[in-house]
Amino acid sequence: MLELKDVDVSYGRSRIVNGISLTIGDDDVLVILGRNGVGKTTLLKGIVGLLPIGSGSLSLKGDDITKTPAWRRSLLGIAYVPQGREIFPQLTVRENLEMGGIAHGNSLDEKAEEIFGYFPALEQHLSRRGGVLSGGQQQQLAIARALMADPKVLLLDEPTEGIQPNVVQDIAGILKRYHEEKGVPIIVVEQNLDFARRVGSTFAMIQKGQVVASGGIAELTDELSRKYLSV
Repeated sequence: MLELKDVDVSYGRSRIVNGISLTIGDDDVLVILGRNGVGKTTLLKGIVGLLPIGSGSLSLKGDDITKTPAWRRSLLGIAYVPQGREIFPQLTVRENLEMGGIAHGNSLDEKAEEIFGYFPALEQHLSRRGGVLSGGQQQQLAIARALMADPKVLLLDEPTEGIQPNVVQDIAGILKRYHEEKGVPIIVVEQNLDFARRVGSTFAMIQKGQVVASGGIAELTDELSRKYLSV
């Protein structure tokens, strides 16, 4: 579904991602792990087009999208849930959801059964502004907004950050269910090992902008996590 070959991504003159190659298949939930500042978010921004890929290539379903602008990548099916959620705080829950589908020709009336099947708690808050929701509710709203686009690939950056443990469990269950029911590959940047092991099928560990370990989620050992995640 999605393939990266020797991808470099920079902030200005500072190269952050150094020659990363990854293949994400239809059946994959890839968890990207690593300490703060190693390039995880930069990599996601390169995939969605918010940062340019300096060298290497990115393809979606076999089509090269390395130079494709971010808005076009979205229309092609790459959906992104950014770190910090970035919902529209002054818009209502309904309006936030509608914003997720409008460019794709999807309305909430058409998608309501599906969206609220995954996020029933949001239905009772449709008329409330996004900014007054709890952190967990805002995270659910951010994910639901991305699903309004009927994505072919879903990217999430630190979806458990600042979220209560019971909501983390809910989000893990929702993502697994969505992946299994829709067959949509998912890429998750995460530092919560329990969450990673629960939702992931594969993992890639990043250090200094490079993949230093990868494999099936069963290979994500405590030894690896101590080596590359402990501070």
